[in-house]
Amino acid sequence: MNIAPSQKRIIERVVNAFETGSADGNYAAISIYHDGPHDIRQITYGRSQTTEYGNLRQLVAAYIAANGFLANAMRPYADKIGSVPLTDDAAFLALLKRAGREDQVMRQTQDSFFDNTYFLPAKKWAEGLRFELPVSMLVIYDSFIHSGSILWAIRQKFNQNPPSLGGDEKAWTSAYVNARHDWLASHPRPVVQKTVYRTQCFKNEIKRGNWDLTVVPIVANGVKVS
Repeated sequence: MNIAPSQKRIIERVVNAFETGSADGNYAAISIYHDGPHDIRQITYGRSQTTEYGNLRQLVAAYIAANGFLANAMRPYADKIGSVPLTDDAAFLALLKRAGREDQVMRQTQDSFFDNTYFLPAKKWAEGLRFELPVSMLVIYDSFIHSGSILWAIRQKFNQNPPSLGGDEKAWTSAYVNARHDWLASHPRPVVQKTVYRTQCFKNEIKRGNWDLTVVPIVANGVKVS
C-alpha cells in the first residue's frame, strides 16, 4: 500500500476530528464513558483517544521513558493504569491534561504512540489483504482506533471478498462501511450509536468518488479537514 505523506496526514486529521473535534488533535482531551470492560467507566485520552483499559498504560509508560517534565509526577500511576480505577482521581486527570497541553514531549510521544500502536498495525492488516486505496486505509485505520481491529461481527454481515481473495477493493470497502454503519447504529450502547458520523463521513467520500483523498475539504464530525 503506497500511501503518500499528504494522504496519511489527511487520514490522521480525519480521525483526530472524529475523536476530539479538532483536525489537529487535542493532545489534552479527556472523556469518561461507560465503555470499559463490562460497561464500567473509563478514561479516554489524547490526540486520538486511547483508553484506560486499553493502551493508556503503554502511552504513559512511553512518556515517562521519554523524560517528560511531568514524568516523575506520573510515575506512581504507571502500574495502576488498567488495574486500579482512576476515573475519579483528580490529580491523575490533571497531570494528563497538563502534559497534553504544555509538554511537547507528550505530544511527540502521542504522535509516535498512535502511529506504532494503531496506524502501522492497521496498514499491515490492509497490506496483508492487498488493499491499496487511501479511503480503504482511512476506513481500516479508523476501525483500529475505534474498535481495536476489523471486527468479525461486522465482516460476517456481508459477502464481498477482499482483494487478496480476488474481490474488488471498492466493493469490499463500501460493503464494510455500510455494515459497520448499521452495526454502530444498532449498538446496545447509546454512546456508540452516536458515532455513526464516522461511517457517514466515509459513505460521503465514497459517494463522491474521493478514493485517493485528494478532494478536500472532507467533512468529519462537522469539521472541515484539509
